Amino acid sequence: MDELVKKIAAFGLPAVILMIAMSATGLAGGAALTTALAALGPFGMFGGLALLGTIGLLVDKITEFGFEEITKLVLKEHLKTTSKEEAIELVKKYPITKSMKLKIIDYIENFNEN
Repeated sequence: MDELVKKIAAFGLPAVILMIAMSATGLAGGAALTTALAALGPFGMFGGLALLGTIGLLVDKITEFGFEEITKLVLKEHLKTTSKEEAIELVKKYPITKSMKLKIIDYIENFNEN
């Protein structure tokens, strides 16, 4: 069941992005679809399809590992080049929930490079 939920989530986000792009075109039907795909991608419709496919794969991997684990891995790399204080100030500006900010700040404060 968990695997099914991951796959649905992986297809859901690209579909939402496509629907938003289609509604932004001001067109209807096939014209909206082709225009939205062309607008999303760097090489026309094929680029739009590739972008949506890439987003789907990324969402699938994020749901596989978990958002918190990926955030920790990214922060571990980020802390190699910046100080803990700079990283905390940056996190405070992120548009995420307060509870997630507190978890990230706690991870940074307790981060040990060993």
